[in-house]
Amino acid sequence: MKFKLSIPVLILLTGCQMTPEDRSNDVQTTITPVVAPSDKASNEDSGLDSATEDKIAKLIVAEDVTVEPIDNVWMRIAEQMTIPIPDNARIAKHRKWFLDHPQHLITVSKRAEPFLYLIVEELERRNLPLELALLPVVESAFDPFAYSHGSASGMWQFVPGTATQYGLEQNWWYDGRRDVLASTSAALTYMEYLSRRFDGDWLQALASYNSGQGRVGRSIKRNKKAGLATDFWSLSLPKETEAYVPKLLALADILQNAEKYNLTLPMIDNEPAIQQVDVNSQIDLALAADLAGMDVAELQRLNPGFNQWATAPDGPHTLLIPNDNVEKFEAALAKTDAKGRLNWVRYKVKSGDSLGEIAQNYNTSSKIIASVNNLDSSMIKIGQALLIPMAAKDLEYYKFSESSRITRRQDKPAGRFKVVHKVQSGDNLWDLARSYKVNYKSLAKWNNIAPQDALKINQKLVVWQGKKQGSANGKGIMRNITYKVRQGDSLARIADKFNVKVKDVVRWNGLANQKYIQPGQALRLYVDVTKVNT
Repeated sequence: MKFKLSIPVLILLTGCQMTPEDRSNDVQTTITPVVAPSDKASNEDSGLDSATEDKIAKLIVAEDVTVEPIDNVWMRIAEQMTIPIPDNARIAKHRKWFLDHPQHLITVSKRAEPFLYLIVEELERRNLPLELALLPVVESAFDPFAYSHGSASGMWQFVPGTATQYGLEQNWWYDGRRDVLASTSAALTYMEYLSRRFDGDWLQALASYNSGQGRVGRSIKRNKKAGLATDFWSLSLPKETEAYVPKLLALADILQNAEKYNLTLPMIDNEPAIQQVDVNSQIDLALAADLAGMDVAELQRLNPGFNQWATAPDGPHTLLIPNDNVEKFEAALAKTDAKGRLNWVRYKVKSGDSLGEIAQNYNTSSKIIASVNNLDSSMIKIGQALLIPMAAKDLEYYKFSESSRITRRQDKPAGRFKVVHKVQSGDNLWDLARSYKVNYKSLAKWNNIAPQDALKINQKLVVWQGKKQGSANGKGIMRNITYKVRQGDSLARIADKFNVKVKDVVRWNGLANQKYIQPGQALRLYVDVTKVNT
């Protein structure tokens, strides 16, 4: 805030503070306080004689107090930062990176645009340092779909255990770690706890958010025992954590001194962009988007906590909707009863069916089918009719559902050809990586999972093989072909014909437990067509 005040006016107005609503006011305000000098009681309370009161009153009436509105949320954050920023090489290194990559801040700002105002409002409500609004920049570059190698998910990068501890539900339909409002509340509650745990030392609290309070606590104890300083800069912590805090402080310094660094801050309006609307029941996201006059991908970006094509059956039943679409959405929603908010199919159980397989085929869960049909167990009978909730559109239409995001990640080329492996009992990522002769971290990345994630039976994993096309060592022409077994064929004969190894044919087709191949059987092969033996 910038005020044009004389000293006497400052004395009289020190008790006034600007509220968040004042900051977001786009109209320049002129305040003219008036004191009635004839008010004897007021004079007695102030302790000033009437002559002095008269002089001050005349001065105030003549003086205009001009409040310059803040129209950019980034500036609102910058002007309220309180954590000291030392001048050291660790901060300078990250400051240089940010300044050398201005596009990064623009990208981050674009992702943050719908949410940053609400985050700042919550920080101010809790009286927390505004620097904490920068945590999602460091954690995830404000990507609510971010998923790290440590199983951390969402904008605030919660690991499953901590998320559960702070009330973030995680199930097939919904992941609270990606729900922007829920995860923000949980993250700030966690930061409040860490601040108390480390006696108000925000740098130690931030370090603990990244690497765990136990690790930071042990480092403090070691330093105390050795007679060393225990401030953040003196602690021995993992490299990631030692860079984490300086990175946030470097960004804070840039925001506070944008003019000094010749940087124009991206614009995010200092006013709410979205509203939370209670739908009161499960709803297909494609229908919700249509009711709001939005693209389904836009709706999913604002509501990334929903894993599937619909909101969760047991809640939450709220959606974030852009301000301009709220009225239209609420009016259309009022005309749509709860039963009309989902698409239903009637399925007749066939021989060999199981509840799990039916649920998988319709991209739902066996629990939901059981609940809808009042089933006491997973037992079903041939000929039994089941009512199943089903996506109103093809699954590809829901671009940011979990399955669509995984498919896009798996299809992103990382080699010359890919093998699809169907997870079997006993499989784990480490053994599969060794079997396919790939790096296990790469295998996890290709499938949008973390290295320590548990695999599920029948889960499909993509394994990229060979150098990418155009690489220096890439030779030949690789093709994914299907070969139909002929009378008299053997694995050895087929492998020799296509110049591949028998063990690869076995692995590509999951034949480890099969002794024989049958005529007419289809085999998937990955071959260099320039080396096929004709």
